[in-house]
Amino acid sequence: MAKQDELVFLPLGGVGEIGMNLALYGYGPPDHRQWIMVDCGVTFPGPDLPGVDLVLPDIRYLASERKSLKAIFITHAHEDHYGALADLWPGLNVPVYASAFTAGLLEAKRNFEKSAIGEIPVTLFTAGDTVNAGPFSVEGVAVNHSIPEPMSLVIRTPLGNVIHTGDWKIDHEPSLGPLTDETRFRQLGDEGVLALMCDSTNALRDGVSPSEKDVSASLRKIIENAEGRVAVTTFSSNVGRIRTVAEAAEAEGREVLLLGSSLKRVVDVSRDIGLMEGIKPFISEEEYGYVPRDKVVVILTGSQGEPRAALAKLSRDEMRNVALASGDIVVFSSRAIPGNEKAIQDIKNGLIEQGVHVITDNEALVHVSGHPRRNELQKMYELTRPKIVVPVHGEATHLTAHKELAEQSGISIVPRVRNGDILRLAPGPVEVIDEAPHGRIYKDGSLIGDFDEMGIGERKKLSYVGHVAVNVVIDSRYDIVGDPDLVAIGLPVYDDEGDEMEDTLYDAAVGAIESIPRARRKDLDLLQESVRRAIRATANQTWGKKPVVTVFVTKV
Repeated sequence: MAKQDELVFLPLGGVGEIGMNLALYGYGPPDHRQWIMVDCGVTFPGPDLPGVDLVLPDIRYLASERKSLKAIFITHAHEDHYGALADLWPGLNVPVYASAFTAGLLEAKRNFEKSAIGEIPVTLFTAGDTVNAGPFSVEGVAVNHSIPEPMSLVIRTPLGNVIHTGDWKIDHEPSLGPLTDETRFRQLGDEGVLALMCDSTNALRDGVSPSEKDVSASLRKIIENAEGRVAVTTFSSNVGRIRTVAEAAEAEGREVLLLGSSLKRVVDVSRDIGLMEGIKPFISEEEYGYVPRDKVVVILTGSQGEPRAALAKLSRDEMRNVALASGDIVVFSSRAIPGNEKAIQDIKNGLIEQGVHVITDNEALVHVSGHPRRNELQKMYELTRPKIVVPVHGEATHLTAHKELAEQSGISIVPRVRNGDILRLAPGPVEVIDEAPHGRIYKDGSLIGDFDEMGIGERKKLSYVGHVAVNVVIDSRYDIVGDPDLVAIGLPVYDDEGDEMEDTLYDAAVGAIESIPRARRKDLDLLQESVRRAIRATANQTWGKKPVVTVFVTKV
């Protein structure tokens, strides 16, 4: 008996967390499914991952399914939706569909990073376009978000239509289009929607997100009333916000300076595709010092407290040609991504110490989210009338709040899904039928691997307890030749009695060898382990911690 075709949804990232979005849709019998991928994003490491540059979704499940993967669709060019594409695509080598803005940013980033990975062939795809990929027919639908050219996807299959919203909100007066195409969503509802896979980021927030128009008016007022310089930090991909600030500056007779490589890349791509028309050229850093304080606005990176970004350098007064002074204003036109609060506060403190006035969205309407609040979610249910709602794009608290809202709104089927769950959407009962391998891999410099392969666990140990290296040379009679070499890195300089720690550990190493009868010293492994244990024990006794110890024993 032939196995029945099924339509399944498999998130490998972004469901149970914010960031690292990657979703798979599969169609066919369980042993011969064909797949498409939607988005391929990263998340950013915290202090628990020392040295790691990026966190990527683990796609080892696709290793056995690679020949069945038909295409990748990118909904928009935020890092958490497309940032892993350059690193993961070479192992997949399938067609990629994305907007002109997304394609431009992907290429600009590849050139900036001087990536050894060849160019990824991107087929331009935007709202209104339809692409056939295996058993799937995928249509782009315009939505509004805090970046140019975002889209939702309608995924048509023989078993029903699925809407993958991506990131979206309803804003009738954005600073940069498109508008969310409510008419098209209503038409899709008329056509019939099996499942709505929907953004949960703001599912805890009541009402409707404020309009970008209101943010624009607030920023204009701040610039109009400022007596000194104004610096505005925002997400580099928020082209609408960049335009708003530039237009407000020009209206007040101010020049605009851009600071930050990612911001400049976004603006260059935006100019190439016509999104910066009417905005006059920006000044250079060398010109900044010659412009009167009340005639300049700075747009810069660093809103999340990144220590090497332009704003952090300004807060430490480390830039060669650009500085702020008492009475100037810095506007945080952004929200703090969870986990970045301490780094952001450190920058604010540095600015305040310089006499700079800091304005956040607690003091004025200088930022709105690009994600739907509860009333907007209910509007999407009303437009599309899905049989199933699957909350995605959020941590557990967001997903649970979204599930409760959907159920309260009359949606009868709202399954609980997390990364790795294979959810059967049709036919038959909607339920999780299996679990796929999933997790995280790490980009560290130019290498990518899992936790152990990249040595992250050992690196974490080193960050807590340091490292001691010892080299002992013994002669043919198994006596120590000369003085052992010992180097301690990351340990206190002095022990609990005020003696130098390296001297104390040196004595422990020598004592360990001398305590072993000469006849037993032939066992070099025994010598090595005895020295290691002695150093760790002595460090623990005098310091309270056991360092990582490496011992070399050489017989001459």
